[in-house]
Amino acid sequence: MNALVETTAGTFEVDLETEEVTPSDQEQPSPGEPALNLPRVIAAAALGPTVFAVVDTRPPLVVSRDGGLTWRESGRGLPPGRAIAIADDDPDAAVFAARNRLYVTRDGGVFWTALTVELPEITRVALI
Repeated sequence: MNALVETTAGTFEVDLETEEVTPSDQEQPSPGEPALNLPRVIAAAALGPTVFAVVDTRPPLVVSRDGGLTWRESGRGLPPGRAIAIADDDPDAAVFAARNRLYVTRDGGVFWTALTVELPEITRVALI
């Protein structure tokens, strides 16, 4: 699984397994953020009834498994977020972008793993 990360210094492709970073001229896909009636939403991504929302609170994420009817907090210990993306084929796999670092979950946001690579200031992220 790879992430396409838009930063203030350009776009990079990050292999989430090997953490290899390469410059990219690939255009960032724009799936469009879901409309959410949540205060302080910074970014959101949805796949089917699964919705991840980056919020300006602690912890910095909320997750819904029922299309936004109910929410649970996620990401305790994560820094404030900038962006989120969900894998097209797996609603449990997501990447969360903080200011200059990526965090990956493969279990729907229960546990998050930080990648060691640091990037310039991140503005958007997508899984490709």
